[in-house]
Amino acid sequence: MSMNAALGNLTKSISPRRVLCFGAHPDDIDFGAAGTIAGWADAGADVTYCIMTDGDAGGFDDAHRPDIVAMRQSEQKAAAALVGVEDIRWLGYADGYLEASHDVIRDVVRVIREVRPDIVVAMHPERSWDRLQKSHPDHLACGEAVTRAVYPAVENPFAYPELADAGLEAFKVQWMWLYGAPLERENHFVDISSHTDAKLAAIRIHSSQHPELDAMDSGVRSILRENAVRGGLGDGLSAEAFHVVGVNTPATFAGF
Repeated sequence: MSMNAALGNLTKSISPRRVLCFGAHPDDIDFGAAGTIAGWADAGADVTYCIMTDGDAGGFDDAHRPDIVAMRQSEQKAAAALVGVEDIRWLGYADGYLEASHDVIRDVVRVIREVRPDIVVAMHPERSWDRLQKSHPDHLACGEAVTRAVYPAVENPFAYPELADAGLEAFKVQWMWLYGAPLERENHFVDISSHTDAKLAAIRIHSSQHPELDAMDSGVRSILRENAVRGGLGDGLSAEAFHVVGVNTPATFAGF
């Protein structure tokens, strides 16, 4: 059995109780993982979103500028609710200026230790050259900060000792699921066909970001169908693609 096939069999058996999803901006999680999240939520998982920037540089309408941060937070809350998510954390960093600094990493460690999830979902830290739009600098910074937080800081009781002093004890993350990965890094595809409409409805909520919603809808549906074919799920299905990493799991010690 190939490494990816073995990992695929292992990930299919996962039924997470708690999931923590990071995005650089409001709407990132909806584009990358909302279908998978809807499936987890339907199965009873508690899902938390953590949005790292305030989204103030987004949008296309000058009339929205004075209210863009509040607008984007409202959109994200409504979009998350459509896929079963009520708990949203906001780190509040400036849109376009996110870096994997120790301030950001400490904030990520804090949220992970608060939520203590089975799976951490985040953006991928590597640049994708097949579609550069996946690799906004804030996206890469989100992925790098979360990866550096997951190992070693979250599980190191002596990293950011002020967090332990506040009662947030070290915690070992089992899995990282990274979205927006370069194609060559993708190793797991989730059939979201039964949740595609919920995912697209969530994305459409972010109307401040998309002047042509029908074109956006069509483009996303096309990508989801391509993912399903590339992942070997078959024609006529829709899939989200991830780079799944076993951090503290049996896979960690089996050569993955």
